Order: sequence, then C-alpha cells, then structure tokens
Amino acid sequence: MAEDSELWDIIYDGPHIPMKKLGEAGQMVPKDRKEYSDIDRKSVEKNYRVKKILVCGIGPDEYNRVSACDSAKEIWEALQTAHEGTTQVKQSKIDMLTTKYKLFRMNDDESI
Repeated sequence: MAEDSELWDIIYDGPHIPMKKLGEAGQMVPKDRKEYSDIDRKSVEKNYRVKKILVCGIGPDEYNRVSACDSAKEIWEALQTAHEGTTQVKQSKIDMLTTKYKLFRMNDDESI
C-alpha cells in the first residue's frame, strides 16, 4: 500500500480516538464529534480512508466477512485470519509439512 505510511500505522495500531480529560482526576474519555479539532478530524478520516482502500480491494465473499468490522485494524485481522489462519493453524500446517518432508521416500516401483 503506497498511499501513506500513517495508513499502515492505523492498520497495525488501530484507529486514533480523540480523547479529553474529565475533571481534576484526569480520567480520559472519548471526545464528542462536535469537540473534534481539525487535527482530530484528519486523524479520524485516515481510518475511513484505510477502510475504503481495504474494502475496495476485496471481493464479495471477503466483504461479507468484514462488513461488521468498525476499524481498519479489525478488517485486516479478519482477512488475515480468513486467509492465513490463526497462529495455531499456521504452526500445525508447518508441523504437518515438516513431518511429511521427513517421511518422504522413494517407493520401490518408482525410478529416479
């Protein structure tokens, strides 16, 4: 994706959610949309841009998998899981192929 390096950051780290301090205790809560500054709006728009790029690049089957996702990071993780599998599935495939390779032998009726 050659759009923008910040877009990859949004995919890996998740979207930027503008926050504000609440009271003297300093508890952080999300800002209302009316309270967004120009910088906040631009950072929130980047998540929408990444979502658009990802959704435009997939087919209808994949779209059904990711249509309920709220952020670009969720879309990316759903696509990764669908196409690569979870970490356990990947490790299982590696182990299975390694075992198959170790047991690879030429049969008696085969020639070189």
